[in-house]
Amino acid sequence: MLFIDTDPGVDDALAILMAHAHASGIAGLGIVAGNVGLHHTTANALKLVELLDAPTPVFPGAPQPLVRRAADAAFVHGADGFGDTGYLPARCVAHNEHAALALLRLSHAHAGELVVVALGPLTNLALALSLDPQLPRRVARLVVMGGAVTGQGNTSLAAEFNIGFDPEAAHIVFSRWPRFDLVDWELTLRHALDFERFDHWLAGDDARAAFFSAISRKARAFNRMQQRPGLLAADALAMAVALRPGLITRSDERAVTVELDGGLTRGATVVDWQRRSGAVANARIVMAVDQGGFEHLVAAALGALPG
Repeated sequence: MLFIDTDPGVDDALAILMAHAHASGIAGLGIVAGNVGLHHTTANALKLVELLDAPTPVFPGAPQPLVRRAADAAFVHGADGFGDTGYLPARCVAHNEHAALALLRLSHAHAGELVVVALGPLTNLALALSLDPQLPRRVARLVVMGGAVTGQGNTSLAAEFNIGFDPEAAHIVFSRWPRFDLVDWELTLRHALDFERFDHWLAGDDARAAFFSAISRKARAFNRMQQRPGLLAADALAMAVALRPGLITRSDERAVTVELDGGLTRGATVVDWQRRSGAVANARIVMAVDQGGFEHLVAAALGALPG
């Protein structure tokens, strides 16, 4: 059973499509500001639920970081987070329960079996942990998409977007959650999706492919303009790890902390690679996954392959 905390966002949308195609159940979507503001990320989540004709509840959460305001990623995802496609708003509506409270409630309802997949800034999770420090005991697994484990950031010199957007929230989660799986930006760079193959998946007549093709057009163009090795789908990669842990082919257990104060390094994920701190390892850092298995999950979620 999944609880997905997310800030849709184009790559979040792909991850949500994957979850609905492959997960045994989805308890809810917790929504946070990040890629764009909370109004848009909530609207985007509702549109995906409507597209999929799914009963998945949508819970809006934190509208801003805990301490300092941060810039969004509209220049990649579009001002609305979905490529400025101008889609008609969804007819379904969001629940009025805050995402952090919904997570706490659902962690009791599904104690021991809930897998939390954090695809955006960690503000909602930090709030939930602050309200109930026992939350990790009821969660079977936490998968975090965030960080740049050797300092090759995509927001600043050293910080990845999700962690850099709300470093204080990330610090709370990393310091209080005993163990989690970390899918970082650098792993995403090593597992790009071939542009031509991905375009072929989008060319089918499945409604999911058509919708994703429209909302991702701007992001795909940005990836090409940046001369990236292929389409970078960080949240989809994290979802693949959440759905199929067996896809992990190499990982490393290390203590990971978040830098809060550095003028050049605020939001950086600092990994104790040499085990000098004496701190207990809190993260299983995913270093490599089965690319074929990852791509199969993506293609099937777009209707290009059987599930």
